[in-house]
Formats: sequence, C-alpha cells, structure tokens
Amino acid sequence: ELPNDELEDEDISQSVKVETSDLQNALRQVLGIERFADADTATDVARSRLAPIEGMEFESYDDAYNYYNRYAEELGFGIRVKSSWTKRSSKEKRGAVLCCNCEGFKTTKEAAGIPRKETRTGCLAMVRLRLVQQSNRWRLDEVKLDHNHLLDHRRAQSSWSHKKIKSSAKRKTESAMDVEIQTIKLYRTPAVNAVDSFKRLNFRNGDVRALLDYFTRAKMGDPSFFYIMDFNDEGCVRNIFWIDSRSRAAYGYFDDVIQIHVKCLSNENGMILSSFSCLNHRGQIVLLGSGFLADESTETYLWVLRAWLTCMSGRTPRTVVTDQCKALQLAVSEVFPRAHHRFFLSLVMQRLQKGSLVEVTESEVFESVLNRAVYDSVRVEEFETAWEEMIRHFRLEDCELLQALYEDREKWVPAYVKDAVLFGICSDNPLLFNGYLHEDMTLDEFFNVYELFQQERIQKEENPIEYAPSLRTSFGYEIQASELYSKEIFLKFQQELVLMSSGSLTATQVHSNGPVITYAVNERSGNEDTTESKSFEVAYDKVSSEVRCICSCFNFRGYLCAHALTVLDYNGVESIPDQYILTRWRKNAKRPLLHASKLVSSNGIDSSNAIQRYDHMYRQAMLVVAGGLASREHHMVASQSLNESLDKL
Repeated sequence: ELPNDELEDEDISQSVKVETSDLQNALRQVLGIERFADADTATDVARSRLAPIEGMEFESYDDAYNYYNRYAEELGFGIRVKSSWTKRSSKEKRGAVLCCNCEGFKTTKEAAGIPRKETRTGCLAMVRLRLVQQSNRWRLDEVKLDHNHLLDHRRAQSSWSHKKIKSSAKRKTESAMDVEIQTIKLYRTPAVNAVDSFKRLNFRNGDVRALLDYFTRAKMGDPSFFYIMDFNDEGCVRNIFWIDSRSRAAYGYFDDVIQIHVKCLSNENGMILSSFSCLNHRGQIVLLGSGFLADESTETYLWVLRAWLTCMSGRTPRTVVTDQCKALQLAVSEVFPRAHHRFFLSLVMQRLQKGSLVEVTESEVFESVLNRAVYDSVRVEEFETAWEEMIRHFRLEDCELLQALYEDREKWVPAYVKDAVLFGICSDNPLLFNGYLHEDMTLDEFFNVYELFQQERIQKEENPIEYAPSLRTSFGYEIQASELYSKEIFLKFQQELVLMSSGSLTATQVHSNGPVITYAVNERSGNEDTTESKSFEVAYDKVSSEVRCICSCFNFRGYLCAHALTVLDYNGVESIPDQYILTRWRKNAKRPLLHASKLVSSNGIDSSNAIQRYDHMYRQAMLVVAGGLASREHHMVASQSLNESLDKL
C-alpha cells in the first residue's frame, strides 16, 4: 500500500469517491442480499454500523472519546484532541474537538527540526463535543466522516491514541463488548454466542427496495426523520429502527406512559414488527417510532429499547406497558429501571378466554368468574380469594398458563397495579394497527398501510370535530371539566358525574387522623330484584385537597372517579383541585411547550461566542417547529414567522 506522501491527487480522489452503481451494490450487500465482493465494501459496512452521528449523547467526556477512538481504530486512523475549552470558574471541561491525526499540516518551525516523514494531509474528519448543561451529558454537535487519505489499520495501531488504551480497558472490550456498547449501549448488542452473531433479517424479493423507498420518501418530507440499523458480524442487517420528528415532538408532551407492541409481520421470513406509542390529549394513539427485529431475544429488545431511548434524548417514561414476554420484561427492567412495567390487561384476558382452559360447556361460566375475579376485586385479598376459588372450581391447578400469569400478577391485575400511572392505557385501549395488518405482508404492502395509518391519525388530530358539550348534571365539576378537557376525555369523565348524580353513592365518615379523613363510599348497583353493594375507601386531606380512592381511577384513567368526587362534594369543595386536572387531557395540552421560550433566555449568552449563539438559536427554532405541529393554524403561523425571519436576514 502506498504511503500518504506518495499518493497523487487522482489517487486520493478515487479513494474517497463512490460511483452511484457502486453505492447501490454496497447497499444491497449491507442489507444481506449478496455477500461482500471485496474488502472496500467490508470497510464501508464497518463504517456504516459504527459511524458517529450528530445528536449522539454520552455519559462522560471519556465515554465519548473512547467511542470515537474505537471507531477510528476499527476504521484505520488515529485521533487527537485538536482543541478543548473549560469553564473559567471551575476549570471543568465544557467542550472539545477530536480530529483525525492527519489533520492540518506541519508548521515551518516543526518542519525545520529533526526530519520526519510527513503524515499530515489536511484531513477534515472530526467530531465536535459539547457538555449539555440540562442533562449533564456529552453530545456530538458536529460530525465530519470523510478522509482525504487512505485508511491503514496497521499504521493506526501505532497511533498514540490507540496505544494509550490501558490493558485493563482492553480486557473489558473483549468478547465483542465494544466501547460504543458500554458507553451509548445502542449500535450493536453483545454477541453472546455464535448463533446470535449471525442473526439477520430475512428480506424477500422487493423488500429492500420498499424499505429504501420509504426511508427516502420519509427523509424528503421530514429532514429530521431518522433511522438506524444494527448489523451482525457478517455485516448483514439484524435490526432496524426509525422515527420521525412528529413522534419526538409528541413524546415531549405525552412522556408519562408508553406502550410497546410486538407483532410477527410475516410467518414466511419471521420478520417482527415492534412499535412504540402513547395516547395524546384526546385519547388517540400516537406512534413514537417503529422497527423490524430479527428475533425476540433479550439482546434484540435491549438494542431497540436503547435506540428508542437515545432518540428521545434519554427521557424515560414513568410506565411502560407491553405484552407478557420474559425477554422483553428483562430488557425493560434494564433500560428503564425506574419505570413501572405493566402488561396489556386486554391481551392477558384474551389469552385466558381463548385458551380453551375449560370445557366448551363451561366457557361462559368461566369467563364470567374470571372477569369478576380480575375486574371486580378492589383489594388484593379479594382477588386472591376469587382466583383461588376459580382455580379450585374448574380444577385448573396444573394449568401452566394460569401459573405463569399468577406469578406475574403484580404486572396486570388491577388490584396490584394501583401505584403505576396508566392514564388511559388500560383494558379498553385499542391495539396498535388493529385492522391494518394481515399475515405475510410484503414490506411494500406494510409501508403503504403504515403511511395510511399515520395520515389518518394526523388528520384526526389536526381536524377535531368541534362540539358544544351537553351537560347532564347540575354539578359545577361538569362545567369546569367541559371548559378544560378535550371532548373525548370529557365524555368519559362525564360518566363518573352521571353515576354520582344517580343517587346510588353515599359517603360515610369512618375515622380521621389530623387533617386526613377516611370515608366509606357505598355504591349500589343492579335493579329492583337484584341489588349489589360495594364499599370504596376514600381518604381526603382538607389541607392539601388531596383525595385518594381505593379504586385508583385517577392513576388508571387520569381523572377522578365518582367515589372521590362524592367525598369532595360532601366536604363542600365546588371545583376539582388543580392537581387532578392533568395537562395531558386539556384542550390546550400542546400549548405549554409553545411558551417554553422563557426557558431559552438569552441571559448569560456570550454574543461573541459562535457556539453559544448557535445553541441558543437552535433551541428557539426547535420550539417554533414543535409549536407548528399542533394544528394547521399553528403551522401557518410558524411558517410565516420563519419566512419573515429569513427575509430580514
């Protein structure tokens, strides 16, 4: 291989130039359609799966440095710190530029010393790091990947940056535990065995073209559209994840509860679709990103969860709702250690009711008993008693499905999950893509219905049906809710008020402890012939106006139940306390972020510092963009403001 100083300009240009046909072939090979033809393609694959991108974040400066250094080592070049800056008061490092060690040229003074071989070529490859004050994490603000010289793995090994890696650090990176895995834990999962290292997505004819066509369309329509691929040891695609700017903006408003859906898209090639979603202020499903997975192993779920979390700037939800899956359960506990993990109650009940656990002649009776045990048990001991009686009556002691669900009862039985906020994601929540997907879909068919699904939901969100709420009770709570809640949430809350006004609820004080008074709210149901009664404990704090019912409706649905409202009315409270009117259910749920410009104050910005000016203006611009997503009217105002600013500039 020719040394750098013997390369001619034409050779250098050829080393970094890729013809269109070559790029297409490389893409086909990377996606697993063909095996690699030469070493150059293999290098391109390594680069695509390891390359840093703008917006990546790291826990520390050392993590960021080690990641880029390892990337450089695998690609075949060395790095050095071109510049860095610190905080004057504390000398704390605030930013740095890491560059290729071929950056720049020798100065005249350096050239006049001991003759040494010229290794610098004026290479512009670099990354710019910055410490983000809000999250105290290091972010890549600028990335340049192209080199103007050949990459040499043997020469790179002698680079000072690679030599200084201590032997102890090297031992930690053995067995495929690469530095980038330890720092950002995203781009590749550890290959725990030979089988995992060669897992891949099995594309059928036309799938790759459909995939690339969709990514191209999405990127053209949304410059902030982002996708990432995970590769196996042969360079074939193992997992894919993608997300658009609308999803990221939506999560900024509704980041309390997310749901993760996993579905086998095709039985023929075993391709698995994973999708993240939440509910907006109208109780409608909003997509938060999707991906294709090669399998359902814990390692695969770890990769996609970390990919999603990185795209959301590390903001973790309070609750994660999934189907019952041990591998996914382990991954959720590792990536979201502080979040509550719950199962879809509707899916659990469907599995039990369709599992042929009892004889057909007893199926209706079993379903009724099961529903009463799960839905009507307010207290843990009530569920335990009802479940035990059900198992004994239908002789299901040896049923493995019931045993497994009972072991995980704290993740799906309502009596156990009262401490987790679900805010509408409960038993009556519709499944994602319900009615859109069918078995053995091609990727071309999938992306057609995927875009249709997105368009229909955007249409519903941007064009809500206007209505004048019809009041059905005389309570002031109803007037208050009709003015604040979105239509969909108000209609659900109104049912609690109707129950409250029916005369079937009575509150009786049980005991008091200082300002906290406990009531027993008796609820009667049924008809004249059969009347049932159930008691609900409600605690009310007169000082803080905090009210808590044992049914935990507020955590489940995000609004107060009839039992809690009865106690408030009993104590002469004429309006719903502010803490129980969630911002996420309000008509103007998306407006608070529009006024977040107060958080982007220009105070303390050094006007002579280009980086600080850029950061400040970027945050302001992103607030305008986020505001423009709220509705068509907001979009017009935001676009007009941006155009006026451009005209003035």
